[in-house]
Amino acid sequence: MPYVNIQITEGASREQKAALIKDVTDSLVANLGKKPEHIHVVIQNVALEDWGYAGLPTDVWMKKA
Repeated sequence: MPYVNIQITEGASREQKAALIKDVTDSLVANLGKKPEHIHVVIQNVALEDWGYAGLPTDVWMKKA
């Protein structure tokens, strides 16, 4: 039972998340021979202020960039 946890910053649409779930599932089927009904994909949205990049919260880093 493959379990894939994808953490992304907020902002992806429902359609983008659905496409990501499909792509990951298709890859596990094609590359590892797993059955789609056994694959679990979880997408977690992380607030920009809760994600660090280059030593800063991402929302702060984006303002400086």
